[in-house]
Amino acid sequence: MPDVTRILSGGTIFTGGSEPVVIKGGAVAFDGDRIVAVGPVSEVVSGQRGAEVIDASGKLVMPGFINGHTHLYSALARGLMADIAPSANFVEILEHLWWKLDRALTHEHTWYSAATGALDLVRSGTTTIIDHHASQVSVTDSLANVAEALEEIGIRANLCFEISDRNGETKREEGLAESEAFIQELAASAESLGSTSGGAENRGAESRGAESRGAENGGGAEDDGGGDGVGLLTASVGLHASFTVDDDTLDRAGGIARDAGVGCHIHVAEDRADVEDSLRRSGKRVVERLHEHGILGEKTIAAHCIHISEHERDILADTETIVVHNPQSNMNNAVGCTDVPGMLEAGVLVGLGTDGFTGSMFDEMKVANLIHRHQAGDPRVGHDVAERLCLRNNAVIGSRLVNGTVGELSAGSLADIIVLDYDPPTPLEAENFTGHVIFGLTGWMVETVIIGGRDIMRDREFTTVDAPGTAARARELARDLWSRM
Repeated sequence: MPDVTRILSGGTIFTGGSEPVVIKGGAVAFDGDRIVAVGPVSEVVSGQRGAEVIDASGKLVMPGFINGHTHLYSALARGLMADIAPSANFVEILEHLWWKLDRALTHEHTWYSAATGALDLVRSGTTTIIDHHASQVSVTDSLANVAEALEEIGIRANLCFEISDRNGETKREEGLAESEAFIQELAASAESLGSTSGGAENRGAESRGAESRGAENGGGAEDDGGGDGVGLLTASVGLHASFTVDDDTLDRAGGIARDAGVGCHIHVAEDRADVEDSLRRSGKRVVERLHEHGILGEKTIAAHCIHISEHERDILADTETIVVHNPQSNMNNAVGCTDVPGMLEAGVLVGLGTDGFTGSMFDEMKVANLIHRHQAGDPRVGHDVAERLCLRNNAVIGSRLVNGTVGELSAGSLADIIVLDYDPPTPLEAENFTGHVIFGLTGWMVETVIIGGRDIMRDREFTTVDAPGTAARARELARDLWSRM
C-alpha cells in the first residue's frame, strides 16, 4: 500500500457503494483528497508510521451524503415574517413566496443564504450539494458569489442558475450569459490547475457580498492534511421549469450544456400546471417537450417528475436522465407523490434531494421510507426506497456530476467521510444498515465531516469558517430580505 497521510482507525466502517460492506474495527486511509485503502485496522495501519492516526473507536464511519436537488437561496426564508398572500395551489406558492424572494435577493443575501444553508447540510453529514440557484434581479456573478461561500466552507458542489422567461427577455439573457460565463470560468480554472474535469478551487474571485461578512477563514488544507486535489465545484445549466421557459430558451440552454459537456438541471412536472402548460404550448407532455429540445441525458437532473406518463418514464430511462425525488417538499406543497417504485422498476436512475425543505438527508430518507407505503396503502411497498435512492443512487449521480467518485469509501474515491457517535443497541451489519439509518441514525449524531481529505467539521466545530458569526450576520440580513419582499 502506498504511503498515506491520515488514517481513521478503529471505527465501524460502512463502505457504501454498489456492494456495501460493514467492517468492525476498520480503518480508512487517505492521502490528500483521495482514499488509499479501506479494511481492518491490522491491514490498513500496518507499516504506516508517518501517518496521523485519528481514533474512531466506538464511532460509525461512512461516506458523506450527496443532496441531489436543493435550493440554498431559500435558506433565509426560514421563519419568514412578511406580508405574503395565502396560496391555494402550487403556482400561487411560487408567485406569492418564492418568486418574490428570488427577486429580492442581493448578492450579500445570496452569499449568506448559500453559506448558512451549506453549514446546515454539513452539520447533518452532507458533503456534496447539487444546487439550483435563483436570484432573478441579481443575476450577473451570482454563481461566483455562491461558489465563493461554498469554497470558504470547503464543501463539494454542482451549481447552476435558474434560467427562466418569467421575468422578461433581459433577465432571460442575463441568466443564459451567467450560466455560460460560470462554466467557462470553471473550465479556465481547471486548465490552470492541470485538471481535465473542471474545478474552481483558489479561483481568487472577489466577494460579491459585503466587504466584511463576519466569516473569517479559520483553517485550510495545510492545517489538517488535505491536498490540493481536484476542484470542489462543477456546473450544470439550470432552467426553472417547462411552464416558464420558451422553446428558444430551451434550445439555447441545451446548446450551452452540450458545448460544455455538462447536463441541465430543471424542475419537471412538479405540478399539474406544468403538464397543462406544456400541452397548450406544444401538444406534448413535459418530458416529451424537453426531449424534443435536447435537454435530457445522463448528466441532466429532472427534479420531481410527479405528473408523468408511462411513456415519459420510458424516455427518462432510455436517455439515462437523472430523476431526483423530494418527498418532504412535495408533501408541503401538496403537489403529489412521485411514483418512485415504478420508476426504479422501469430502470430510471432516481436519487434523493431536500429541495431546500430541510438540511438533513437523514430526515429526507425517513420520509422517503414512509411515503410510498402510505401512498400505496401497502406496507410491503417502498421498504428499500431510502437506501436505494440516498445510499446507492445518489452516489452514482454525484459521481456523474463532480470531479471523482463520491458516496463510497473505496480506494481511489474522494475522501468525503463522516464520523457519527452511534452506539447501536442491536447488531449493525450491511444487511440491516437501512434499518439503522431509518430507525436509529440522526443528523445530530454527526461529529466530524471530512471533504477532500480536509476536516471541515471536527467534534461538531467548524474549522474553516466562523459559523456563529455567519449565522449572526444572516439573521440581520434575513430581516432586510423580508422587508424587501
